[in-house]
Amino acid sequence: MNYYFNTILEGVTFSEATEKVIHELKNEGFGVLTEIDMKATLKRKLDVDFCNYKILGACNPPFAYEALQVEDKIGTMLPCNVIIQEKEKGKIEVSVVDPAASMIAVENEYLIEIARNVRDKLKRVIANLTK
Repeated sequence: MNYYFNTILEGVTFSEATEKVIHELKNEGFGVLTEIDMKATLKRKLDVDFCNYKILGACNPPFAYEALQVEDKIGTMLPCNVIIQEKEKGKIEVSVVDPAASMIAVENEYLIEIARNVRDKLKRVIANLTK
């Protein structure tokens, strides 16, 4: 089982791709709780150059609440990470964690079902990015 799914965006800047991802997440009921700029962080902490790379922590509050009601330690696996990276100019890769794959480790069928519903929403986000 793959632990993520992704798509490639072309003809947009890194900033435009990031805005588009956030917009599509909102359309599916997700908010962005965290935004980590890995390029800036690695430059500041290690003085190394890295490609444009952001990690967004996306959360769908109703699903998060439902999951927390079932398993109070599930917060260790929240929020859902979305990465946006520009490995080469003009090609932006967007990858999203498959929450159902990570929930298998918890061995709670109800949580796996919630994660499948979240996965369906995240798959729609990825599909809508290329429309």
